[in-house]
Amino acid sequence: MATLTFHGAAQEVTGSCHLLDIPGSLRVLLDCGLHQGGDAIERIQKDAFDFDPRSIDAVVLSHAHLDHSGLLPKLVHQGFNGTIYCTEATAELLVIMLVDAEGIYRRDLDYENLVRKRKGLKSLKPEYTNRDVKKVLKLCQGVPYGTQHFVDEHISLYFHDAGHILGSAIVQLQFQEKGNEHTVVFSGDLGNEHAVLMNPPSRLTEADTVLMEGTYGNRNHRSLENTLEQFQTLLQETWQKRGNVMIPAFSVGRVQELLFHLGRLHHEGELDNWTVFLDSPMAIKVTKLYDRWFHLLDNKDTQLISQAQKMSLQTFLPNLVCAVTPEESMAINKIKSGAIIIAGSGMCTGGRIRHHFKQRIWNKRNTIIFCGFQARGTLGRILVDGARHIKLFRDEIIVKARIETLGGFSAHADQKELISWLACFTSKPTVYLVHGEADILDTLSATLWQEMSIEAQVPERGQSVVL
Repeated sequence: MATLTFHGAAQEVTGSCHLLDIPGSLRVLLDCGLHQGGDAIERIQKDAFDFDPRSIDAVVLSHAHLDHSGLLPKLVHQGFNGTIYCTEATAELLVIMLVDAEGIYRRDLDYENLVRKRKGLKSLKPEYTNRDVKKVLKLCQGVPYGTQHFVDEHISLYFHDAGHILGSAIVQLQFQEKGNEHTVVFSGDLGNEHAVLMNPPSRLTEADTVLMEGTYGNRNHRSLENTLEQFQTLLQETWQKRGNVMIPAFSVGRVQELLFHLGRLHHEGELDNWTVFLDSPMAIKVTKLYDRWFHLLDNKDTQLISQAQKMSLQTFLPNLVCAVTPEESMAINKIKSGAIIIAGSGMCTGGRIRHHFKQRIWNKRNTIIFCGFQARGTLGRILVDGARHIKLFRDEIIVKARIETLGGFSAHADQKELISWLACFTSKPTVYLVHGEADILDTLSATLWQEMSIEAQVPERGQSVVL
């Protein structure tokens, strides 16, 4: 019998990884993501596979975010040599994201080994190299939305638009076993229906087994209208205090959404004289890629950009300054007020945002705006939870900046949207809730039972189920 084993994002938000084992056919991995939070080197060292990577025949990737794709190079390093199926846009995003992640990992590891050498400790070996990243990219095969692709003679694959980020997909796998057909649907990360640039998630109706994410399974987002009003108020109040705004943002999805909203405020004459700094080489590359895939984005939003006689997200916001080099990033430190600084990483686990925090988080005139989910163990979560002191680059720093969260900008579906998406299935599938913290998934499971009489299960990491 076919089995499904949950190796990651089981009662946790990051590290998406699920193994579909079909006897007599293939072993297919759904996502191969990195756990986020804590020290990056320690995290990659500890992220061990509970299966032999050489035994995996194929990987089906829902989207390019590192908590879904970040361990692909390590999988290859340990012997995986199969095909990696993803959408065409995801394949292009991986070129940017995995190369960038490997560069950061290599630099951090070099520094860590220098420190260890000074202490007389043994150096750490890399868990993967640039060569492994190049092999991952060669193994990728892009599949367009809505087309049937045969993984082998027994398994067919479809990708449907998940509306989360560029190229994000709902995975549909159909396979034959002992003369019976079984359909598995993996939601990946379902998008917020009201988010800009993205289309609403596709609605499917038939499945025997559904793996659905539940990141926001215990709450509903504020309306986009209210969120934009709150965003504008925060900008105005910080402007009046002659402060600066820092926005930690994921390079894929969140940055592009923020640029769109800021561009719209500019064209409506509501942006004051803010200078917007996009301080992320990767986000700059990704934004250009979004411009290349305009036809996949929401039509009404791309029309608004075109009506402003601007044919790209970057030119839609004329007062945007892109900081590519370290020198350009450090030059932002000299600006006393009037700067909106958008930088990675989204959960503040690394990237240039931490340097900007060191320069400005101790000043009460400044504001930090969080626009996405902050996983437990991340610096972002520590700040959202109200920490008054943090440690950055081995320095103890007081937190006096205003900390605000805009949940309405989330790229994930909320509880109401998750229930609505699941309600479209007419076949009464078996449901497993993944990609959410345990208490949140328990709340979603209870709500599904109360409202729809669906007995959704919340699997533990390492648990296997027979389909």
